[in-house]
Amino acid sequence: MSRLARVGITLGDPGGIGPEIVLKALAQGGSLPPAEYILYGSARVLDREAKALGLSPDIRARAAKPSDEPGLFLEDIGPGPEGDVRGRPDAVNGAASFRAFETAVAQARAGHLEAVITGPISKTSWSLAGVKARGHTEYLETFYPEAIMCFWSSALRVALFSHHIPLREALGRVRKDGLEAFLRRLDQALRKLEPGRFELLVAGLNPHAGEGGLMGKEEEIEVEPAIRAARAAGVPAAGPFPPDTVFRQVLGRPDRVAVALYHDQGLIAFKLAAFETGVNLTLGLPFVRTSPAHGTAFDIAGRGTADPRSMLEAIRLAAR
Repeated sequence: MSRLARVGITLGDPGGIGPEIVLKALAQGGSLPPAEYILYGSARVLDREAKALGLSPDIRARAAKPSDEPGLFLEDIGPGPEGDVRGRPDAVNGAASFRAFETAVAQARAGHLEAVITGPISKTSWSLAGVKARGHTEYLETFYPEAIMCFWSSALRVALFSHHIPLREALGRVRKDGLEAFLRRLDQALRKLEPGRFELLVAGLNPHAGEGGLMGKEEEIEVEPAIRAARAAGVPAAGPFPPDTVFRQVLGRPDRVAVALYHDQGLIAFKLAAFETGVNLTLGLPFVRTSPAHGTAFDIAGRGTADPRSMLEAIRLAAR
C-alpha cells in the first residue's frame, strides 16, 4: 500500500479571506483526494474563523511522525496575532503569514511534504513586517532561481516570462538568450506535469507582434530568434503571435500553454477566463506548489462570502 501524500496548506494573511477559503474548501472533504493535509497557521485564527463560519472541522495536532492516514492536522505557528485586524495590510498579520509559509517551505525542502498550497498573502503586509521577498514566488526563487510562475485552469494555461517586477524592467528583460533558456526550462518542467507535450505559443511584445517592425523591433531582434533556437533544441514553441489574439488560440486547448512576456499581459486574459477556478502553479521546484489565483480580498474579509473554488482547485491540482 502506497503512503499517502503529505500536503501542506498555509492559511495566508489572517486579515484576508485565506483562513475562510481554506476551511470552506476542506469542508468539502469527500471531493478531495485522500491525503494527509497539514495546516500551517495560528490555532487561534483557525478557531475564530471556524466559529464565524459555523464549521466544526476535525483538525488534530500534528504528530512528530507522519500519520499515514487521511485527515486534517495543524502545525500551530503561534501565537498568532492577538488583535483582529481585518480588511487592510498589517505588519503583525504579515509576519504571521510569512512565518507559516517559511515553515511549510522548509519542511517541503527537507522532504517532509510533497506539496505546499498557499493561502493568499498581502505583499504590503509582508513589507510592513520587514520581509524582503515581495511574495511567495520571489521567496521560492531565493532557493530555486529557475522557478516559473504559471496559471492553470481547464479553460486556459499561461506561463509568465517575468512576473512581479515593474513594467519598464520587464520590457528590458526580453532578450534572446534569456527567453530561449526560459522556453527550454518551461518545456522540461511541463513534461513532468502531465503526459504528452505542450505546445508553447509565445506572445509578441508589441501591438500586432511588431507588424513586421513597424510597431517595434523586439520581435525581430529578440523574440523570433529565441523561438527559433528553442525549436532547434526540440522545444515545441511557436510565435510570436499578436498579444491580443494569442490567448484565443490557447483557450479551450489543454495541449497548449500561452507564454506571456510580462505579468499583466498574461494575467488579464487568465483572470477574465478563469478567475473563480484558476490556480497559480509554480514549476521548477522539487515539490508541488499551488495557490488560488486571487489575492486577500480585504474588501470582503470577515463577511463569510468568499468563494473557495480557486482554493479547492489548488488543493485538487496539488494532491493530484
